[in-house]
Amino acid sequence: MDRTQLIAEYIKFFENKEHKLIPNSSLVPENDPTVLFTTAGMHPLVPFLIGQKHPLGKRLVGVQKCIRTGDIDEVGDTVHHTFFEMLGNWSLGNYWKEEAIEYSFEFLTKTLKISKEKLAVSIFEGDKDAKEDSESIKIWEKLGIPKERIAKLPKKDNWWGPAGLTGPCGPDTEMFYWKSKKPTPKKFNSNDENWVEIWNDVLMQYNKDKEGNYNEAKQKNIDTGMGVERTVAVLNGLEDNYLAEMWKPLIKKIEKLSGKKYQENEKSMRIIADHIKAAAFILNDKIVPSNTEQGYVLRRLIRRAIRQIRKLSEKSFSIKEISKPIFEIYPDYQLNQKLILEELEKEEKKFEETLEKGLKILKKEKSSLKTGDLFSAKKAFLLYQSYGFPIELTKEILTEEGRNVDEKGFYEELQNHQKLSQTASAGKFKSGLIDNSEETTKLHTTTHLLNEALRQVLKDKDISQKGSNITPERLRFDFNFSRKLTPEEIKKIEEWVNDKIKKDLIVNREEMTLNEALKSGAQAEFGTKYPERVSIYTIYDKKDNQKFVSREFCTGPHVKKTSELGKFKIIKEESSASGIRRIKAVLE
Repeated sequence: MDRTQLIAEYIKFFENKEHKLIPNSSLVPENDPTVLFTTAGMHPLVPFLIGQKHPLGKRLVGVQKCIRTGDIDEVGDTVHHTFFEMLGNWSLGNYWKEEAIEYSFEFLTKTLKISKEKLAVSIFEGDKDAKEDSESIKIWEKLGIPKERIAKLPKKDNWWGPAGLTGPCGPDTEMFYWKSKKPTPKKFNSNDENWVEIWNDVLMQYNKDKEGNYNEAKQKNIDTGMGVERTVAVLNGLEDNYLAEMWKPLIKKIEKLSGKKYQENEKSMRIIADHIKAAAFILNDKIVPSNTEQGYVLRRLIRRAIRQIRKLSEKSFSIKEISKPIFEIYPDYQLNQKLILEELEKEEKKFEETLEKGLKILKKEKSSLKTGDLFSAKKAFLLYQSYGFPIELTKEILTEEGRNVDEKGFYEELQNHQKLSQTASAGKFKSGLIDNSEETTKLHTTTHLLNEALRQVLKDKDISQKGSNITPERLRFDFNFSRKLTPEEIKKIEEWVNDKIKKDLIVNREEMTLNEALKSGAQAEFGTKYPERVSIYTIYDKKDNQKFVSREFCTGPHVKKTSELGKFKIIKEESSASGIRRIKAVLE
C-alpha cells in the first residue's frame, strides 16, 4: 500500500463512520502563537477542542502536513522526519473511549489487515493527578489484546497536555506494531525498538485549573494521530522509512548526482532528503530564509543539507536539482515549483558565498583550542552574524572532532545583540493551545479591521492576508503589496481602524456553506482550502445591518463589540518577502 492509497482508505473509513473531511491547513498555525509550525493534526482544530462549535459538526477526519524540529538532531536514523503527514480523526464532545479504540482497532486489523498478533498497546498507569486508565484496558481486552501486550506507562509516556499551564489534557493509549521478522514476543516491552508506534488515541478527559487540579472536562474530546510515512513503511515490511515510495525518488536522485550508493551513506542521504523536502513545503507556505522564527528554521534546514552534500561527495550538485522529485511525489499539494526552486537556489548561493570564509575562520580559531576548552560564544556568534553559520552547524563541525562550543553563551550573545527568538534559534518549540486571553482576542478582531483598512486606504481590492501571528502583546500581519507604505498612509490606516473602534460596531459569527460565504462577500485567504461548511465573522453597524465593514472566513476568537478594543497603533511596517509587507501593531 502506498501513501495515496493509505490516505484514501483512512478518509473513506471514517467518512463511513459519519466523520466530515476537513482540509489540509498551512504549516504556520493560525490559532497558536506559541509554536512556529503546525506540529500535529489537532493544531488547526484548537478553538474547537476548547469548546467552539465546528461548522462541520462533532466528528472530523483529515490528513495534515506537519513540521517538527524538536528532534531535528535525530534525523538520519530510519524513522525520524522533519516534515511528515499525519492522519487524524476527532470527536468534539461526541463519541468517547470505546468507539475511538474500536475504530482504531478495526481500521488496523480489517482495513489494513494487520494481524492482532503483531499488535501491542500502552495505557496511562495513573498517578496523584489522575487515576489509572482502566477503561481503556477493559476495551482492549474485549477486542482480544492479551494482558501481556498491554503496558501501563507513566505520564511522560502516555499523557497529553495541558499545552500551557492550564487547559484540556488527558491520558492516551498508543498502538505498537512488531516490525521485526523474528517471532512476536508474548509480552510487550515498550523499550524494545522492534515495537514501532503507529497510532495514538489522545483521550482529553481532564481540564487542569490554575490551582493545578485535574478536573473532569465538560467537553471530552478524542484526538488521534497516525503518521503516514511510518505506517506505509510498516505495511510494506520496511524497517527503514526512507526506502518507502515517498522517499525513494529523492534518494535515487541523490545517488545519481553524488555517484554514491545509499548503502554506507544512509545518514547523510537521509538528512539531505529530509531537510530539502521540509524546506520545500515551508517555502510553499511563503516563508523565506531569514534569521528569525520560521525563516531561521528554514535557513538551518537548507544549510545543514548543503553541509551534508559537501561531506557526501566531491561532486558539485545543487539542492535545486535534488528537490525536483518532490513535485512528482506530492502532485496533490500542487506545490509552487517556480517559487521553491528560485528560493532554494538563492539561499544556496548566499550560503556558498560565506561558507568558505566561515570554514577558514572556524579552522583558524579552533586550532588554538587546548584539550577540554570550549569554543567561545563570541567566536560562535561572529560566525553566525558575519558568515551565516547557524550555531548548530558550528556545533556539528566541532563535535565531529570531539570538541564543544559554549552554546549557552552563544544564545546570550544572540539575545543581547539582536533580540532574536531563542525558541526559533534552538529549534525547540513549546507546543500549546490557543491563547484565549482577553488581549489576544482583542488583537485577533483588530486584524480584521486592519485588513479592510489596508484595502480602503491603499485603494487596492486585491490586498489580502498572507499570514499573521498574534501574542498578548502585539499583532503581526502580512499582506501583499509592492512597496513601502508612506507615513501618511500609515496614519490614515490607524485613523480608519480607530474610527471603526469608536463606532462600537457589532462582531457577529455565522455558519454557512462555502458557496454562501463566497457569495456574501466574505474575504478568503488565497490558496487556502476550506471545508464545505465554514465559520464567518462580520463586523457591522447595528443601525445598518445590510452594510458590513468587514466579513472574513475565520475560526476566532473575537470580541462582541469593537468598542472593547482600545486605541490602535502601528509600531512597524517592513518587508517580509518579495511582494509581501508586514505590519506590527498594538492596542493601547
